[in-house]
Amino acid sequence: MGNFNWKGHGSMLAANAMWGLMSPVAKIVMAGGLISPLVLTDLRIFGAMVLFWVISFFQKPEHVRHKDMAKLLGASLLAIVFNQGCFIFGVGLISPADASIITTSMPLWAMVLAAFFLKEPITGKKVLGIALGAGGALLLIMGSNSTGQATASGNHPIWGDLLVLTAQLSYALYIVLFKNFVQKYSLVTLMKWMFTYAFICTLPFSYNDLMGTDWSVLTLPDIGGIAYVVACGTFLCYMLVVVGQKSLRPTVAGMYNYVQPVVACIVSICMGLDAFNLTKGLAIVLIFGGVYLVTISKSRQQLEAYENKKIKAETTEVSE
Repeated sequence: MGNFNWKGHGSMLAANAMWGLMSPVAKIVMAGGLISPLVLTDLRIFGAMVLFWVISFFQKPEHVRHKDMAKLLGASLLAIVFNQGCFIFGVGLISPADASIITTSMPLWAMVLAAFFLKEPITGKKVLGIALGAGGALLLIMGSNSTGQATASGNHPIWGDLLVLTAQLSYALYIVLFKNFVQKYSLVTLMKWMFTYAFICTLPFSYNDLMGTDWSVLTLPDIGGIAYVVACGTFLCYMLVVVGQKSLRPTVAGMYNYVQPVVACIVSICMGLDAFNLTKGLAIVLIFGGVYLVTISKSRQQLEAYENKKIKAETTEVSE
């Protein structure tokens, strides 16, 4: 465990734990019908943008090259606009259980894309780890849906499935394509520009909903829930994700996506909406076992170093 990156793993674990808690909080906020999914998404983006700009005033100014500003726009579209936008609209067309099942595809996308773009090897441990993690997540999701209460809210389930799948592919593309780029700037600089671009892109679609919201009737719990979604579920989470993205391989970072259903399950149990049983215990073991297997799998650099060492040893033997 000497090479274990505690900062990277801790950051991804904390981010996905907060995202897992954000799901029930966001549902409670939207349950009254006062805040629509589109408005909540815009509040997330605007609130995080303001917080990142405020923090940036307390650190040394960092110049971003014009070419990199274009890259930040691309990162913003993949990580925030397409990811959050497609997911919000997709969930509106299918059941929450179906959406949760589709989200388990993200680590698989990350592994395939990392192999294609970063030449990361697809090893047996990675495949087995992703399979175990997906299996554990599905056990939790299907177990929580055993009462049959979750139903689709729309009439176009295929389009909903495709939109949620696009959201997962978009985020996987972000953590793979921008793995090296995020090393160039501080996380505050990255995030303030990414959320600024995202706000500019989403405002035209949410403007009417924002203007039509009656903010005066929001209760204190509603405001507290919105504050959690903005400050913890968005601002802190995206900061932690960049730390994890800088420290971990894309496939390893993607595996922490499976932590979200674990947190949702724990919250349901604590609220008396569910009960702990052997199936849930097995699911949690499978998820963290999968994360462990992917973590200890060989990276491209490790395999290349092994091959070079092997060639050097063979060369030494021949010369002797």
